[in-house]
Amino acid sequence: MPEILTQSIQDYLKHIYKLNENGDAASTNDLATRLNIAPASVTGMLQKLANSKPALVLYKKHQGATLTKPGEKAALEVIRHHRLLETFLVTTLGYSWDEVHSEADKLEHVISEDFEARIAKALGNPSRDPHGELIPTADLVMPSDESRPLASLRTDEAATVKRVSDDDPALLRHLREIGVVPEVKLTIKNYSEFDGNLTIKVEGQKSNVVLGKEVTSKVFVDK
Repeated sequence: MPEILTQSIQDYLKHIYKLNENGDAASTNDLATRLNIAPASVTGMLQKLANSKPALVLYKKHQGATLTKPGEKAALEVIRHHRLLETFLVTTLGYSWDEVHSEADKLEHVISEDFEARIAKALGNPSRDPHGELIPTADLVMPSDESRPLASLRTDEAATVKRVSDDDPALLRHLREIGVVPEVKLTIKNYSEFDGNLTIKVEGQKSNVVLGKEVTSKVFVDK
């Protein structure tokens, strides 16, 4: 592993990991959008990471980037920090689940491994963060995830919410308001062929809600 993984490099590795999760390489344009950086700068960094000793990414022009084993390990370390910090901020300091993402983004780069271990122990070694995202283990293995997008469900199917995307505070506030949170059960009352909207009965709520693909693609469920 390189002696110094800067905050910038850690951010690249984290986002490449997330873009690789669906089996695809991380494109320059997708990374540029996520990191708010010019595509040319992204290309330069990917080349740097591919040529580091050891290489942190495999990169081919016009084909995108994937992580090497050392790159994946470094990415999972940052993700573990981030998700443990989010859990700590919610359970111990009283933050709401829509406030913690940006705070954890700042802190994930600076905490020590000892601090990470102490947080994990104090929290009882949680397996998921407040948004239901899986937390990599202490030996940097990501547990398997069998969840699928809520958008894939159809009329009369039922499922349990397992996780939601955590990078949009407005979405998180909306989901909290309508009761769509981890471990809540949902039943699909209607699917619209026209626009893909789902009419959903949320456990514990009196009225059904209608959610479009912009929302249902960011909520993940287990049947």
